[in-house]
Order: sequence, then structure tokens, then C-alpha cells
Amino acid sequence: MKPAYSSEFKLGVLGGGQLGRMLLQEAINLDVRMFFLDPDEKAPCHRIGHGFTHGSFKDYDTVMAFGKDKDVLTIEIEHVNADALEELEQRGVRVYPQPAVVRLIQDKGLQKQFYADNNLPTALFELVANAEEVLERAGQFPIVQKLRTGGYDGRGVQILRSADDKSLVFDAPSVLEELVDFEQEISVIAARNEAGEVKCFPAVGMTFNEEANLVEFLYAPADIPPALEEEAQSLAARVIEALGMVGLLAVEMFVTRDGKLLINEMAPRPHNSGHHTIEANITSQYAQHLRAILGMPLGDTSLRQPAVMLNLLGEKGHSGPVHYENLNEVLSMPGTFVHLYGKTTTKPFRKMGHVTVLAESAKEARNQARKIQQLLRVVSTAAVSSQ
Repeated sequence: MKPAYSSEFKLGVLGGGQLGRMLLQEAINLDVRMFFLDPDEKAPCHRIGHGFTHGSFKDYDTVMAFGKDKDVLTIEIEHVNADALEELEQRGVRVYPQPAVVRLIQDKGLQKQFYADNNLPTALFELVANAEEVLERAGQFPIVQKLRTGGYDGRGVQILRSADDKSLVFDAPSVLEELVDFEQEISVIAARNEAGEVKCFPAVGMTFNEEANLVEFLYAPADIPPALEEEAQSLAARVIEALGMVGLLAVEMFVTRDGKLLINEMAPRPHNSGHHTIEANITSQYAQHLRAILGMPLGDTSLRQPAVMLNLLGEKGHSGPVHYENLNEVLSMPGTFVHLYGKTTTKPFRKMGHVTVLAESAKEARNQARKIQQLLRVVSTAAVSSQ
């Protein structure tokens, strides 16, 4: 295989959003040429990289045409055409994560069965075909219903607390999960390269915006005992090894009230729970993903110092051209790193950027992050001009 820094080498990415944008920033350091495919003609990557194709990564022919001349193909989002990826793999394109892994993770039912088959701890579950089968189990409520396919960023997940919630039931193939009584949610990102080397990033804690079901704050390190930290990293390594996957895998877990770990979900790509690694860790998740899929040694995942990451979400009631209130004030704060994703328009709860805060102590980082959340508001210029 030609070296990744060769002028003839082409790395293709299905997706051209913020994850691709941050991946490109690391690729530049290694002189890797990246090409993007995205259905949004104004996606964050549309003016950067070595090429941008406007088209659907869910369409077989479009993915085939895009991928056929690439040396390595990777993804920024799971909801891509796995049939095309399998065909490209058979034709000699190195596709990471492998198409079989993408197909499994696209279906939450197959995910859950994979955990069961490999003796990996997860919440009790059963698979149902439609709303009627869900309502037949109303006696088991409260319960969590997850669409088997198509869910993303908190969508496609519903907690059914009683029979009164029958209007909320999804009428589609779903996973019904036991509602876990958990103390906190954590995430561990694991990486595996072609040689089978595996490294994990330290676990992070997460808190969520309850209305949008999106991560609001991320805390590194996670507030868990050392023994549980070791167990979480070991569990993430077991998952990526059981998959035989090459690339980066985010494994989200529940920490139960009695101190046990249960796998919630996984994502086979750079992940929201790893954005802080750009500044907070010796190797970022994006550099690690490139190392993994390009056959390079994996980097040191150590945390440099305590960090908090907060997502910049579009404010409720604001849609249109974006404006960031109090940006300069936030940029003046020590240990603060702002990442704006290049999205020109905002809408409620849209991920528009993130901020990472580094500090000498976890408490100091958390206090500053809370101040930033109150200051830095993502609004629309249309709403601002009308005030």
C-alpha cells in the first residue's frame, strides 16, 4: 500500500460534518489527503479538504462512485449504505470500520444480540415488531423503547412510564429495554489498528439535556473509583476485540446504583464523548482514528489535566443565520478552547460547536464550564435584529 502521505493516496469519508472537520485538522498534520461525501451541499467540510462530493451516503450508486478510487474509506456517521461498502471492500478498498461492523451497529436489535452472544453486560431486552407488541407489554412499564434503525442524537428513543404513554409508542421494529436505575452515564473510547493493537481513552462522565436527550456536559476524568475505571476500559477493549473492528469505537455505559457496568450503546467512529481529547489528552480521538485506519501505531491516550467539555446547542426559539453571544468574553477566559463547526444556520438544539475547559482541578473546570454555558448562547441573527 502506498504511504498515507503520498500525493496519490486518497482517504474518503462518508459524511462531511463537524467530525469530518476535526478529523481533517489532524490529517493535515500527517499530510493525508481527505475527500468527503455529504448530502448537505453546505456541510462544514464543503470548502475544505482535497475534495467534496454533494450526494447521499445512503445511496448505493453514489457511495460506489465516491469510494471506488479511494485507498481507505471511513465514516463520520453510521447511517450509510452498507451494501455499497461491502461491494467496495470486495473490490479491494480498505473500509474501516468494516462493513459488517457498520451493518451490526446500524441495527440496535443486532447490537443487543451481539452483547448477549458475547457475554457482555447490558440491560435486559427483547425485540418487538410494532406498536401492538409494545402495548401487549404495558404491564412491564416503565420501559425504554428504541427504534432498531434510524435513531440518532437522542431521536428514536422513548421512555414509556405507564399505559398513559401509549401515544408515544413507536410503531416500528424496536428494542424494549429494562429501565436501568443508574447513578451516571460514562463513555470509553477504544481504538484498534490493523495489527490488533488496542488502546482505550480514560472514561468520561456525561450529563444530558433532558429535553433534547443530548450530552450537555462531559467530565474528564469520570468521577468513578480506580477499580471501576480499569473495569470500564477493559470492557470497552473486550467489545472492540469481539467485533474485530479496525478504527475507533465509543462505548457508552451505565454505572448502576450498586456499582456495576452495563453497556448502553456504541458508535464506530469519532464521538461527541471524545471532543475534549483534542486539548485534554496527549493523542486526540481524531489522531487515534487516523492512526488506527491507516495502519499506524496507536498513540498515548493519557489525560493531560482535568477537563470539561460542553456542547454548544442552538437555543430554543432560534432558527436562521447563527450568532454567538458573548464569544469574545468566553475566549478571554484562561484554559478555554472554542470549536465552532462552520454551520451557518442554527435551530433549536442543533450541535453548533463545543467548548473545552482545562484546569488544575476538576472542580475549577466544572465551575468555569457552567459560567460559559450561561454566557455563550447560540442564537439567530434574525431574532437578535428584531429585539
